Amino acid sequence: MGFRKRKRLSIRERSICLMFLFLAVLMAVAAQSMYAQAEDAQAAPPEQPIKKGEVLTLPQCLAIARNKNPQISAARNGFLAAKSRIGEAQSNYYPQAQWQTDVNHFSSTTQSQLIGSRTITSANFDTGPSITQNLYDFGRTSSQVGIAKFNSEASYQNFENVDLQIDLNVKTAYYGVLQAQRNVSAAQEVVRQATQHLTQAEGFFKVGTAPKIDVINAEVTLSNAQLSLIQARNALQVSWQNLNNAMGIPDAPEYVIEDNLAYAPYPITFEHALQTAYKNRPDLKSFVATEKALKQSLRFANAGFYPTLSGSAGYNWSGERLPLDHGWSVGASLVVPIFNGFLTKKQVDEATANLDAASANVETLKQQIYLQNRQAYLNLKQAESSVATAAVGLKQAQENLDLANGRYAAGVGSNIEVTDALTSFSNAQTAYINALYSHKLAEANLENAMGVR
Repeated sequence: MGFRKRKRLSIRERSICLMFLFLAVLMAVAAQSMYAQAEDAQAAPPEQPIKKGEVLTLPQCLAIARNKNPQISAARNGFLAAKSRIGEAQSNYYPQAQWQTDVNHFSSTTQSQLIGSRTITSANFDTGPSITQNLYDFGRTSSQVGIAKFNSEASYQNFENVDLQIDLNVKTAYYGVLQAQRNVSAAQEVVRQATQHLTQAEGFFKVGTAPKIDVINAEVTLSNAQLSLIQARNALQVSWQNLNNAMGIPDAPEYVIEDNLAYAPYPITFEHALQTAYKNRPDLKSFVATEKALKQSLRFANAGFYPTLSGSAGYNWSGERLPLDHGWSVGASLVVPIFNGFLTKKQVDEATANLDAASANVETLKQQIYLQNRQAYLNLKQAESSVATAAVGLKQAQENLDLANGRYAAGVGSNIEVTDALTSFSNAQTAYINALYSHKLAEANLENAMGVR
C-alpha cells in the first residue's frame, strides 16, 4: 500500500476553498428557507374575499369575479403570452451572438509493404465567438412584428370579451338571487294568508256556520302553499350557488346582497345602442385586429419573392495542439430565391384567402351585433311595459283577496272565492317579481350587446 504525501495548500487556495464553502452554506440555507415558505404557502388556506354576513353590492360582486374567476385568469395569461411574442419577433432586429466549440477526432489507416498496416490518429479543436446581423430582408421581420402586435391586440380584446361575458353571468346570477328571495317572501305571504283562512274556516265549522268541506279545502290550499314555499327556498339556495360560481368562489360563506331589483327606467335609443356596440364590442375589435394581422401575413408571404442580406463576424482558435492558430473573419451573405417549387406563390395564395375570410367574418359579426342589439332593445321595451302591467295586476289581485277574505269573514262569501282569490294573488306576485327580474336582465343583456359594463 503506497503513501502519497499531501501537498500543503497555500493561503490563497485555502481562502478560495473557504469562500466556496461559505457560498455553499448560504445556498443551502436559502434553499431550506424557500422550501419552508413554499410549505407554509401550501398549508395556509387562501384568504376568502367575502366575510361571513357581509353585505355586497353588484359592483363588489363584479370586482370579486374579475379577481377570482379562473376564466379571467386564463384569458389574461393568454394575452400575456401573445404580448411576449412581440418581443420574440423583434429579436430578429438585433445581432445574434454565440460561442461555438467543436472537438473532432480523426483516425486513418494506411497500408505499406515495408511496415504493413499503420493507424494514425489526430484531434482538432475549434472554438470562438461569432455574431450575425440581419441587414435587410424586404419586410420579413417588420411583417412578423406586425403580425405579433395585431395578434396581441386580438388576444387582449378576447380577454376583454371574456371579462364582459363574466360580467353578464354575475349580473344574471345576482338578479336571480334577488328574484328567488322575493319569491320566497311571496310564498311566505301566501302561506300566511292560507293559514289565516284555515283558522277562519275551522272557527266557522266549530260554530256550525261553515261545512267541513271548507276546512278540507283550506287545508289543501295551505298544503299547496307550503309546498310552493319549499320549492322557492330550494330555488334560492340554487341561485346563491350560481352567484358564487359566477364569481369564482363556489365555497363562499353566507353573505347578503343589496336589493336593487326595483324598477327604474333605462332611457336609450336603438341608434345610440348600435353605435356604442360598433365602437365598444371587444369581439369586433378582436376580429378587426386579426384582419390586420392577416394583412401583415400577406406582406410576409410576398417578401419570400425577394432576397435577404445579412452580415457576420467572428474570431476563432483552432488546431491540433497548443498553441492554437487564431484569426478573425468578417463577411456578408446575400440569398436570392430562384425556385422553390412554387412554395412562395402558394403561401401568398393562402394568405390572401385567409385575409378575405377574415374580412367576411368582420362583416358577419357586424350583422350579428345589429341583430343582438335589436333583440335586446325590443326585449327591454317589452320588459318595461310588462312591469307596469304586472304592477297593476298585483294591486288588483291584492284588492280582490282582501274583498274575498272580508266577505268570507262576514259570512256572505264562499270558500271557493277565497281560494280563487288567493291563487290569483300568488300568481300576480310571481308575475310582478318575474317582470322586475326580466327588466333587469334585459338591461344587462343590452349592455352586454353594446359592449359596456
